[in-house]
Amino acid sequence: PLFVTLLFLCQLKHGVNAEKQPKVLSHNLCTVLNVPHDPVALEEHFRDDDEGPVSNQGYMPYLNKFILEKVQGNFDKVEFNRMCWTLCAKKNLSKSPLLISDEDAFKVWVIFNFLSEDKYPLIIVPEEIEYLLKKLTEAMGAGWQQEQFDHYKIALNTSREGLSAWELIDLIGSGQFSKGMDRQTVSMAINEVFNELILDVLKQGYMLKKGHKRKNWTERWFVLKPNIISYYVSEDLKDKKGDIILDGNCCVEALPDKDGKKCLFLIKCLDKSFEISASDKKKKQEWIQAIQTTVNLLRVGSPPPHKEARQKRKELRQKLLAEQEELERQMKELQTANENKQKELETVRKQLEAAAARAAEEEKKRLQTQVELQDRFSLELEREKMVRQKMEEQVAQKSSELEQYLQRVCELEEMYKQLQEALEDEKQARQDEETVRKLQARLLEEESAKRAELEKWHLQQQQTIQMTEAEKQELENQRMIKEQALQVAMQQLEQLELERKEALEQYEEVKKKLETAANNTKSWKDKVAHHEGLIRLIEPGSKNPHLITNWGPAAFTAAELEQRQKSWKGKKNTSE
Repeated sequence: PLFVTLLFLCQLKHGVNAEKQPKVLSHNLCTVLNVPHDPVALEEHFRDDDEGPVSNQGYMPYLNKFILEKVQGNFDKVEFNRMCWTLCAKKNLSKSPLLISDEDAFKVWVIFNFLSEDKYPLIIVPEEIEYLLKKLTEAMGAGWQQEQFDHYKIALNTSREGLSAWELIDLIGSGQFSKGMDRQTVSMAINEVFNELILDVLKQGYMLKKGHKRKNWTERWFVLKPNIISYYVSEDLKDKKGDIILDGNCCVEALPDKDGKKCLFLIKCLDKSFEISASDKKKKQEWIQAIQTTVNLLRVGSPPPHKEARQKRKELRQKLLAEQEELERQMKELQTANENKQKELETVRKQLEAAAARAAEEEKKRLQTQVELQDRFSLELEREKMVRQKMEEQVAQKSSELEQYLQRVCELEEMYKQLQEALEDEKQARQDEETVRKLQARLLEEESAKRAELEKWHLQQQQTIQMTEAEKQELENQRMIKEQALQVAMQQLEQLELERKEALEQYEEVKKKLETAANNTKSWKDKVAHHEGLIRLIEPGSKNPHLITNWGPAAFTAAELEQRQKSWKGKKNTSE
């Protein structure tokens, strides 16, 4: 809207007297918008020829091509607005005394550019006027007078669609909706609304800030915007001390009281943290809530609340306008159909009247003929009576048809009323349907998310089942191999068992033979021992003296006995 207003105000008259105006205006615009000025291009655009200045191009093409297309957005919007205000205020501002200053009128003009409709000529609709007046009333701490505004809105809608910027300034400056408020209160309210809507100031106020180097507490004036918190020495915003850059990774949390400071909270950013002390608990909670809301909006990429609310109000107005246009179109169609029916009924009525006139004319002729030929045509008279009777029946029938047509008209009017009621019901049903559709859309989104999650789980389960099946198949193969090996081992075990049984049987047989042999050997030894003396051989005796034992002469000599005694003593000493 600012550029549209600028283009509207900068329409220059053709001629020699206006040659210097584009140069001065272009230079000022380039200075305010931070765009390099090209005076050569301006001279070429307005060059002279044999027929005079090439004025048919006008100033707007040059403005679009050489200035507006080069704007990068890195300019002071307030200074730009102030330049536009300077161009148009002197000519259009009302000369009547106002309850607001020129500076407040400028701020109202800037707010108008923000809230106006995106079409030429610029106007502000009653809904946005109500929004602005409510904001001003809340800022002044007064109660909103809805009934008074409704009367004003009715009077406004009967004459025009909305107000221009100068009419809005007159409305606010007249004090119609700020009765009982002094100039300073109204000015403060306008400044507060201007800061919120134009400068994007979400919250501001004095608080104490802890230094990062000296660790001392200093009072600063803080200003919260959608992506930054700036702090100044005072509220005049002249001496800026620093900025706190906000993004989606920042967070704010309350701190307990310490070092004699109360109502503390901490703002954490990526590079550093800031300890701040509010004046009371309410201010502390308000600042924490405002900063957290700003961070959440940055995290999701949403615009500031007042801009988002303006866009929603605009979309709602467009939707209501479309519904109203559709309803008017349907009403026009019904009205056209009704008019066509009325024309048809009028044609039938005229046809009936013509038939009645013709019947009257025929009746008159018949009477004249009856007077003249009464005697000669008695039979013809009777015939004419019958004809007249038939005509009367036809007229009665036509009258009955006319009454039926009139009754049909009444029924059509009743149907028209019922159709209007049905349209109202349909409008309400559409609103309900829109609510249900939004709910269904939300449910469908949730269902889609759950379905995607279930599909993911199902895919994971299928993969797990496939892996389990592969492992199961491998285990089954191993089990078959082990079963085959077990069967072979069982067969070998059975073979070994048979061999063991055979070996055991052979062992038993050998054992029995050994026992038999041992018994036989023992019996032979006993016999030999019993009969040892009987079978001793007779040998020549030794020349050495023999030792005598209990059983008779010893079988060893004295030297052998001595040797055995030594051996026995040696073994005894070794064992001890």
